[in-house]
Amino acid sequence: MFENLTDRLSHTLRSITGKARLSDDNIKDALRDVRKALLEADVALPVVKTFIDQVRSQALGQQIAKALNPGQQFIKIVQNELVSVMGAANESLDLAAQPPAVVLMAGLQGAGKTTSVAKLARFLKEREKKKVLVVSADIYRPAAIKQLETLATEVGVEFFPSSSDQQPVAIARGAIDHAKRQFFDVVIVDTAGRLHIDSDLMKEIQDLHQAIKPVETLFVIDAMIGQDAVNTAKAFNEALPLTGIILTKADGDARGGAALSVRQITGKPIKFLGVGEKVDALEPFHPDRIASRILGMGDVLSLIEQAERSIDKEKADKLVKKVVKGQRFNLEDLRDQLQQMQNMGGLTSMLDKLPGMGNMAQMAQQANMTKQFKTMEAIINSMTPEERRNPDDLNGSRKRRITQGSGTQIQDLNRLLKQYKQMAKMMQKMKGNGMAKMMRGMGGMLPPGGGLPPGMGPR
Repeated sequence: MFENLTDRLSHTLRSITGKARLSDDNIKDALRDVRKALLEADVALPVVKTFIDQVRSQALGQQIAKALNPGQQFIKIVQNELVSVMGAANESLDLAAQPPAVVLMAGLQGAGKTTSVAKLARFLKEREKKKVLVVSADIYRPAAIKQLETLATEVGVEFFPSSSDQQPVAIARGAIDHAKRQFFDVVIVDTAGRLHIDSDLMKEIQDLHQAIKPVETLFVIDAMIGQDAVNTAKAFNEALPLTGIILTKADGDARGGAALSVRQITGKPIKFLGVGEKVDALEPFHPDRIASRILGMGDVLSLIEQAERSIDKEKADKLVKKVVKGQRFNLEDLRDQLQQMQNMGGLTSMLDKLPGMGNMAQMAQQANMTKQFKTMEAIINSMTPEERRNPDDLNGSRKRRITQGSGTQIQDLNRLLKQYKQMAKMMQKMKGNGMAKMMRGMGGMLPPGGGLPPGMGPR
């Protein structure tokens, strides 16, 4: 997300960094480029105008901090204003109500609403330790009811059954009564979506809202429809007392205009970002961290939090001990590392959160690294345990058997073995002496001028 905006802003802000002072002329030039970058990112025009006016007035009236040069000060002003536009801080769900706390989900068809119900249920269950019940009040699309039932099973929360011959209000009330009897903490109610805003949809959801009085009314919108997302959110906000927004498909939106516009237009905070199709791909929305990512400064805090949740500490400790003792790094260890990386959203997601690595993240995406990692894992899985531990023993016939079993080519296997040997060599350098040697070893894996490790670029 924000790749295009990050590229444009990085180029613009580099041109002003190092200026001896901030003047009308250089601020005017920089702001013209910033304005163009925001409009190209599909940010709403009123939001762009307010943003530019705020940055201009602060930059011209700013006392330059002693620790920063004028160019750095300008970047700090832009970052602060980005945070201000998106909301000062993360706003979590307000579930401080007599249980069960009811959460109503609204949105147009195709925005990812039903999937977001499951993602939110998983989030509340795993991170907030809540007992969650989900129910579908979408009586027009029986497939939606079945979809939610399947997803509820996948994330390990209870599903309250419903059918298309019932009324939405009756369904929701039945679920809430069940939740009270069974001591659930939260009930999440999925509602019917439409392909466009219409009076029937609004009347139905207004009646449902009035009947169940939810503590949170969340509007789910697709980040990829840009300006339309903001206009739709505005229409729903006028019809319903929304408390927050879930922005879905953020990983597929290179522009990011909806994220920068929707708070300002509706006055409602973005509470979560959907960043993938998997049920764990839901992140709390932190404006300060998103602003850092837009300006190419990374998001190390989110990366650390993600690592704490995703990494198998036992396997990580085992590998560290093995490497320090100088024991051989094998293909089973490599497979574990690939799986850990996938658990953290893949290489692209990780690089995107590291300062100054935005271009590397885009390169990884263009090279389709996720697919290459899955290919590597499939090849390793096709080997016997003995072959994974001793890959040097692989001969021609064994290689043919492995590639046939994994549906790959001999060159895929040879590429994997080459990459493995480089990693094993690097691990050997780490024996007993820690991080300094590892960093030197990693430096040797990168080609001059950066880029992806050898053998892992596009085919």
